[in-house]
Amino acid sequence: MLGTDLMEAFSSAHDTTGIDLPELDITRLEQCHAKLKEFRADVVLNAAAFTQVDACESREREAFLVNGHGAGNLAIAAASSGAMLVHYSTDYVFDGQKEAAYVEEDLPNPQNVYGKSKLLGETLIREHCPNHLILRTSWLFGPNGNNFIRTIVNAARKGNPLRVVNDQKGSPSYSKDLAAHTLRMIAAGCRSTYHVTNSGYCTWYELASEAVAWAGMQSIPIAPVSSSEFPRPALRPANSVLANAHLQRDELPLMRPWQAAVREYVERYLK
Repeated sequence: MLGTDLMEAFSSAHDTTGIDLPELDITRLEQCHAKLKEFRADVVLNAAAFTQVDACESREREAFLVNGHGAGNLAIAAASSGAMLVHYSTDYVFDGQKEAAYVEEDLPNPQNVYGKSKLLGETLIREHCPNHLILRTSWLFGPNGNNFIRTIVNAARKGNPLRVVNDQKGSPSYSKDLAAHTLRMIAAGCRSTYHVTNSGYCTWYELASEAVAWAGMQSIPIAPVSSSEFPRPALRPANSVLANAHLQRDELPLMRPWQAAVREYVERYLK
């Protein structure tokens, strides 16, 4: 999802090459070295990840290999070639117990395999590649690939009442906005760790209601329910709202409100 939008955002201003499996397997360090040597890149954007949160619970080795050691391999190769590494991490590195939004300095404490594997990736990047930019984002949606909003709108089209969790809150993030913001942040000289999401926060129920309304299906009933009514293999944090504190510290612009991003996404790509 994000990789396609990054290619679109960066190719207008830079000589950009996109690469994916099977041409590059980031779990193979020698392949990372070879490809970065071949491309002689100044900046490496890593949007590769095993993001199926529930599947990570039963495929733990794969999750840590891709999200953890794969990110570490890219960090080693980027440092060796003199490239900057931009890496995307997740709100799920936090446990959800904090009442306020999480800032970049808050202590991570992931509660599921996905979050733990992504935190390992962050740690290895900091260890091996000082010239890095780690962007924690959350609740990603966009025109390429599956996401919560697409799933909800498709379900609403069937005309049946919907039931959506209302006791988990987070910060929706539009992949096209995130890609464009990444370009701006690199140009501004950003390094280290930033939280980057669309402005504001909501629950899954509130997000579903907004999306279904913009899709023109306000008549479809949506009931708010608790997480206990939808048991999942992976524990989700009750609060994973990310404060974009470092962007504010640096007096950089924030991404637009999530409601505006959802409206554009639904009206342009789902209606």
